Amino acid sequence: ESATGKESLARLIHDRGPRAKMPFIAVNCASISKELMDSDLFGHAKGAFTGASTTKIGKFEVAYGDTLFLDEIGEIPVELQSKLLRALEESAVQRIGENEWRSVNVRVIVATNRNLEEEVDDGRFREDLFFRINGLQVHPRPLRERRDEIPYLSAHLARKMHRLEIDADAVELLLGHDWPGNVRELRNVLDRAADGVMETGEATITREIIEKHLRGATSRYRRARAKRQKGSLYGNQDGSDTIDRIF
Repeated sequence: ESATGKESLARLIHDRGPRAKMPFIAVNCASISKELMDSDLFGHAKGAFTGASTTKIGKFEVAYGDTLFLDEIGEIPVELQSKLLRALEESAVQRIGENEWRSVNVRVIVATNRNLEEEVDDGRFREDLFFRINGLQVHPRPLRERRDEIPYLSAHLARKMHRLEIDADAVELLLGHDWPGNVRELRNVLDRAADGVMETGEATITREIIEKHLRGATSRYRRARAKRQKGSLYGNQDGSDTIDRIF
């Protein structure tokens, strides 16, 4: 499902791995147009196409020695998946407009909210790429299935983002909500509640304030519940050169 904390989990894997001291670079493939994805991931040479007035270094080269998190890998077009497979298999990329293959050294973690097995069956995802990234899967559970974390998450978000406390009655109300929008919904509810608290000059988020903002959140996320899709997180077991799939 969306908003279950995939990027946070990917970052945790990075922080606990051998490249923890190197940067963590996140790319949301769903936010990149299909026409620009090749250039964004692998780069292009100056003059490679109309508008390419300068050379561009792609994310795989930028992330040399680092961890690269590709969120929503299922959005990568089939015609570009062979190039991604070669980058993972041979640690080499080719910029648009060049014949040269450039060496890369990057740990890759990928995520998707699609069922990649079904995508393979329907011809929308390459089977060889699926097998390459399917080294280790992690399925983050939705927030409604880990309610015991809500008190800690809500307290952490309130303090970290707003320097506020949240009282026990407010937490009790949060525990009773279904959270179809998962952690993103919880964060948004606390953001709005915090705005209300700061207007009063108080330092604690109360049940009354949470109740007011939770009602609005429920109606906004009702339709999202019907559109839930199973997500997965993939990666290699050795945790070295490439992790290949997160949710």
